[in-house]
Amino acid sequence: MARLITNSGHHTSTDSFFPMSTISAIYVRLPNWIGDVCMSLPCLDLLLETKLPIVVCARPWARDLLSAYPLAGFIPMSGRWRKDRAAVQAYRKKARHAHARGLLLPDSLSSAMVFRFAGIPCAGHRDDGRSLILRWPLSKSAQPLHAVEAWYRLTYKTLRKWGLSPAHPTAPECLGLRLTADHVDEAEALMSDAGIKPGQFVLIAPTAVGLHRGKVKVWPGFDALTRRLQDQGHMVAMCPPPNEVQQALDNAPTAFCLPSAGLGAFATLTRQASLVICNDSGVSHVAAAAGARQLTLFGVTQRERTGPWSPSATCLGSATAWPSVDEAELTAQHLMHTCPVH
Repeated sequence: MARLITNSGHHTSTDSFFPMSTISAIYVRLPNWIGDVCMSLPCLDLLLETKLPIVVCARPWARDLLSAYPLAGFIPMSGRWRKDRAAVQAYRKKARHAHARGLLLPDSLSSAMVFRFAGIPCAGHRDDGRSLILRWPLSKSAQPLHAVEAWYRLTYKTLRKWGLSPAHPTAPECLGLRLTADHVDEAEALMSDAGIKPGQFVLIAPTAVGLHRGKVKVWPGFDALTRRLQDQGHMVAMCPPPNEVQQALDNAPTAFCLPSAGLGAFATLTRQASLVICNDSGVSHVAAAAGARQLTLFGVTQRERTGPWSPSATCLGSATAWPSVDEAELTAQHLMHTCPVH
């Protein structure tokens, strides 16, 4: 039997290896954060291998990021459970998915209520007092797992609970984000307008939303590092989302600021950079999903749990101490000089 290798690193036969079932569709609730959606991409690939219709329920911005995936549908989630329940229920009725099943990656009680009251029996982790709402409550691993491993384990075990036969019990080493021609065109237009070429610029992301246990998640050395790289002849650019432009300009005022882009185009941009330098934030996971070469800086979060899931990622720092500017500069220079450009 002929076999194909998908961009997520899985081996897939040209014929479905899943048996026929009465499941009319699988509705999957993805997490609410950009980085978490990126880390759940292997779960989406595993679900798509069932050849069943896959309907994604996620925040509206995820539609662009996932536009290359052959989904049966996308239902934008507002975060208000009654409104989201009505949206899921209406979609299910219109699509005539009489025997739909649901998979919840978030641990929240509200996500379970959305599916339950939309008439979709669902599986998810036992958490937040929702075991009675779930049809298939699954326990978390007794061993600490990376977020990618934890969600993939949940997806794999759920499919087996449903009598399906997923072929890959462990997560692949790459997230394998699929990109569209439109994503590539938008990124190329950004670079062309700015006069920069692929492989000839460093892309920094000197922002991070919110606090982690009361601590700022942004590395304090972005301005100093940017100036040092510029003194050495490197083009340093950034492409923050609209709500983070001012923070980016404050943290790295001499970097070239590209216009904000959609998530798919931004992911393409990370792949075109000679190096991505970022905090442990959504950008780190977008870059990992795109397979970009990256340097991720830690100071308040744990790389073992939320670090970039990519063989092309290098991490500096720890949950208790940021790396120095000297250390970041030396590592960045080493990565750019010893690793081949994409």
